[in-house]
Amino acid sequence: MITDVFRGRIWVPVSVLASLGYFFYQRRVALAQLRAADGQHPVDPSLLELKMVQVVFRHGARSPLKPLPREEQVEWNPRLLEVPPQTQLDYTVTNLTGGPKPHSPFDSQYHKTILKGGMFAGQLTNVGMQQMYALGERLRKNYVEDVSFLSSTFNPQEIFVRSTNMHRNLESTRCLLAGLFQRQKEGPIVIHTDDASSEVLYPNYQNCWRLRERTRSRRQAASLQPGISEDLKKVKEGLGIDNSDEVDFLILFDNMAAEQVHGLLSCPMLKRFAWNIEQRAVDTALYVQSRDRESLQMAVGPFLYLLESSLLKVVDPATPPGKNRKLYLYAAHDVTFIPLLMALGIFDHKWPPFAVDMTMELYQHQESKEWFVQLYYHGEQVPRGCPDQLCPLDKFLNTMSVYALNPEKYHTLCSQALVMELGNGE
Repeated sequence: MITDVFRGRIWVPVSVLASLGYFFYQRRVALAQLRAADGQHPVDPSLLELKMVQVVFRHGARSPLKPLPREEQVEWNPRLLEVPPQTQLDYTVTNLTGGPKPHSPFDSQYHKTILKGGMFAGQLTNVGMQQMYALGERLRKNYVEDVSFLSSTFNPQEIFVRSTNMHRNLESTRCLLAGLFQRQKEGPIVIHTDDASSEVLYPNYQNCWRLRERTRSRRQAASLQPGISEDLKKVKEGLGIDNSDEVDFLILFDNMAAEQVHGLLSCPMLKRFAWNIEQRAVDTALYVQSRDRESLQMAVGPFLYLLESSLLKVVDPATPPGKNRKLYLYAAHDVTFIPLLMALGIFDHKWPPFAVDMTMELYQHQESKEWFVQLYYHGEQVPRGCPDQLCPLDKFLNTMSVYALNPEKYHTLCSQALVMELGNGE
């Protein structure tokens, strides 16, 4: 089954990665000569040409995934599901090869949890729809109005759209596109998605046995860690939650964040403990998601490889003109962002909020032909210690390559522990 996971995908061959080594060397020499004239390292922005943009974003505000075991519950009224008119836009969902939309086991599971008021768990609300529409408008200002990079209407030849196969993410993508293109399109909008068993836009515990086993044991142990354990007991007592109930800071924060953004706090004590709950949720997530190389590789390695492949395709001289998309959109989750930001060295130790984005811009210097990458997180530039807040592409790729995994390496790493156990007769 795992051998079929990446069938139908387009990956950059290893030979392409190797052949680009000399290409980058030549560009570094050219840029060094350009900078040597004045002995400094400036990059003239007027000589930079934007070539491609990749945007990874979290869905908009939603209902909680699992209610807290308390008598007082927030009423999640279905009126929160009313679609703002400006966000309405028709779209089609296919699998990665253009076939029918896969079944979503996650949505089926969420529908089994009905919250007080009648909404299902994990549903995108009109607050979340507005957030995503606003993100689309910001992208429109950046890439349509301020810089004439994208067409003012949706053009399927310019854009590739991919989302995890969950309704809140598909609808979030719709709202973003409505804001980005003001509901104007030149062709059909197709959102590509994948089977849950082989998705790479989040840490895939179903597909990666080793990650699942490692994460399971660490989540069980997280609430027992010094500091986290004491604070969890204090917060649960303050909220009237029995200490024996299986509630950790991840569940607490999920409920608190969902209630706060909708102005629906169920308990004044949640507001009192808000800062502590978020900080401990981050601490818990960092404990569960180990910071070692292998854990990050298993969590987001295939996704980083996907982002890396798109960059390499643009800079590869063998790529035919017109074969590259200008914009790649990826609808993901908070559990994607934390390891992704950690791998890129830009995690700020704050929980990724609803509708947050990480934008990766690829530029080429018109004189030296050198390539640069600029990162933005939540609309703010991320310097990464590079001159003029730009990273030479080869340096950026070196950072990504530490964690990026092609399908074969991902499969080997994920199944390694299983092979060892089978070999021991267990």
